[in-house]
Amino acid sequence: MNKTELYILSGFLGSGKTTLLKQLLQSEKEAGRKVAVMMNELGEISIDSGVVGEDVPLKELLDGCICCTIQDKLEAQLQTLLIEDSPDVIYIETTGAAHPVEVMDAVMSPLFALQLNIKGIITTLNGALWLTRRTMNPQLQLLIAEQVRHADLLLVNQADQLSDSEQAKISMEIQNINPKARTILTTYSKVSMKEIKGITMFKKEQSQKSHVSGDLRLSTFVHQFKKPVSQQGFEDFLRSLPDNIYRIKGYIQFSHSDYPDLFQYSYGTPLYMKEYMRLPLNMVFIGQGTDWSEIQAELSELEGNEGL
Repeated sequence: MNKTELYILSGFLGSGKTTLLKQLLQSEKEAGRKVAVMMNELGEISIDSGVVGEDVPLKELLDGCICCTIQDKLEAQLQTLLIEDSPDVIYIETTGAAHPVEVMDAVMSPLFALQLNIKGIITTLNGALWLTRRTMNPQLQLLIAEQVRHADLLLVNQADQLSDSEQAKISMEIQNINPKARTILTTYSKVSMKEIKGITMFKKEQSQKSHVSGDLRLSTFVHQFKKPVSQQGFEDFLRSLPDNIYRIKGYIQFSHSDYPDLFQYSYGTPLYMKEYMRLPLNMVFIGQGTDWSEIQAELSELEGNEGL
């Protein structure tokens, strides 16, 4: 019996996992292979599922983290994919707060032992974030280091924005933490399928655990816009955000536009992508120790001010 290949996509928030997944799906499609995807989001709403085409079986694991709170859901959804879709390969995109080894433990169920060929963990790393990680909460520093330590293939993203000395520094530090994994400097997570298929899963050492809602105190908040808002007002809101908001993803419509924008925000950097269809104006925030009532109040004020 042919086993289904399984890859785990790991990496901190905004490091390029979804961009990588999109490229992998395209390559698998061109190769004529049947692909399935599992996506895990900390919040109740999935924003990134739109990158998965309608012809690709998708299971979404929402409102929790595979590694600590929804392992039972993962097992059930994985079993459904294997029985109903019989894919050649499954990609699991974890939350940015997931510990890769605990995700690996979650998928290594006796139920699937004869059906899965677990190829390994592909970890994406934001190069600029790695250089400034010492400014982060100690638990987040530990999590990012653990994601590096247990990777089988490491993609250091935004390499084009790093100097030669910075690239060398990152490569050396990563090799000291994880000498077994192949490390590739990338831009927009671009990597050949030969590299992906060639990874070997190494034996994982004992992990140092950091759980999402406990040690890391990461939490999510979902805001649903009821109407278009001022772009200037929204950007003023972004500039006032505290440093403990790490990631924002969602759809927002501005008062001057007929359609919403897909909006993404990582470490203070906003990105807008124009959409040309009606979409639910949901926005997901991920932060650490954040008072979401204050964020809600500011967004409500932003909507109330529109048209005044």
